[in-house]
Amino acid sequence: MDNAAEYVATLIERARTAQKIAECYDQERVDLLTRAIAWGIVKHEVADKISTLAVEETRYGNYESKYAKLMTKLKGALRDMQGEPSMGVIERDEARGLIKIAKPVGVVGAIIPVTNPEATPVLKAMMAIKTRNAVVMSPHPKAKKTNTFIVDRIREVLKKYDAPEDLVIGIEEPTMPISQELMKQCDLVLATGGGGLVRAAYTSGTPAYGVGVGNAVVVVDETADLKDAADKIKRSKTFDFATSCSTENSLVIQEDIYDDLIEALKAEGGYLLDADEKQKLQSKMWNNGLLAREIVAQPASTIAAFAGLTIPEETSFFMVEESHVGKDYPFSGEKLSVIVTLYKYKTFQDAIDRVNEITEYQGKGHSCGIHSTNEDHILEFALKTYTSRLMVRQPQCLANSGAWTNGMPMTLSLGCGTWGGNISGENITWKHLLNMTWVSYPIPNNQPTDEELFGDVMFD
Repeated sequence: MDNAAEYVATLIERARTAQKIAECYDQERVDLLTRAIAWGIVKHEVADKISTLAVEETRYGNYESKYAKLMTKLKGALRDMQGEPSMGVIERDEARGLIKIAKPVGVVGAIIPVTNPEATPVLKAMMAIKTRNAVVMSPHPKAKKTNTFIVDRIREVLKKYDAPEDLVIGIEEPTMPISQELMKQCDLVLATGGGGLVRAAYTSGTPAYGVGVGNAVVVVDETADLKDAADKIKRSKTFDFATSCSTENSLVIQEDIYDDLIEALKAEGGYLLDADEKQKLQSKMWNNGLLAREIVAQPASTIAAFAGLTIPEETSFFMVEESHVGKDYPFSGEKLSVIVTLYKYKTFQDAIDRVNEITEYQGKGHSCGIHSTNEDHILEFALKTYTSRLMVRQPQCLANSGAWTNGMPMTLSLGCGTWGGNISGENITWKHLLNMTWVSYPIPNNQPTDEELFGDVMFD
């Protein structure tokens, strides 16, 4: 579409002009701008407006969770950035005669998801400024007002500190052709969103960091503190009404504690559907394999009304029992809703096999978790499953993208490695927005002898 190409080209040109100015900034200046951007958003009156607007515009999630994301993810990411060099010589290895020099990538094309429109654009702007890049953001059409409000606030901060406002540009009337053009014309794509969008990013011809499908599975073994596990599962499952792809989609529970865990989950507001209720909900949740928008990121009461279910007033999430996996059993996949699927297992190997079966169907490479105090189980689980991150005794969606109570880097973009069709399995942070120049000096010859290299195999 020519109009889209021309429109995006003007944005990219503006961004490149601003980026060339920022490329001359020193570390002190970019760190100041990064702090100022974060502070300009986390101030109560601004964060309050963003959280309110995001819920009103998208109709997904809830105010309290969106406000909490702004407070946690932005402050946490800033903490991770503080004191870290993002330009010039960042590493020296005298023994190997190597120096690493960090440089910006240029103009970043950022795709913003409708499920996380409040913190994602701010974090991507902070990452770009920290690394002396410019960023052009394309939000989901259902979150364009929220994105414009955020971008306008960030541009005000840049102007206040005499930096080019076009370091951060937002597309105010986004369309799919415009997003596709952005991904073609920028220097690096940061794509956070659905599978189709991420595939578009990888086929755009531009280097891209995308994220795979989430369908987190959490094991609860016989050594778990069930009350603690139930509390953490509930907090994660209901956070922002499950907008996060990291929330617990399935629990794989040791059979001897299965009933006790269900009771503990009920005490936290969980409602266990019987077979008829499960069928009724399933018939409304999916249409030709697609999730009904009416249930995505909604409170339990809204889902119940939509599906024609009668539930206790205190219900905050649903539990559905299942014994199979695959497209004929849609509760085994990602649900983006306050619904968690329950499986039983006998031996721990059975649990591992079930987790791998579920993530092979959906969510391979993303994340999993375990509530256990058995260190052998934890390590075996980590060794034999195919996910990029494993949370131990933590609320899944609150932990794997970074928390004050763990060491994971704070982010809102989770790579899934080659398992999930991604180039990286890391938490995507500002460090991924840098080009590196390696400087190599001569060192004394260190070539080993054949005996040192091959040892005993030389004599076979």
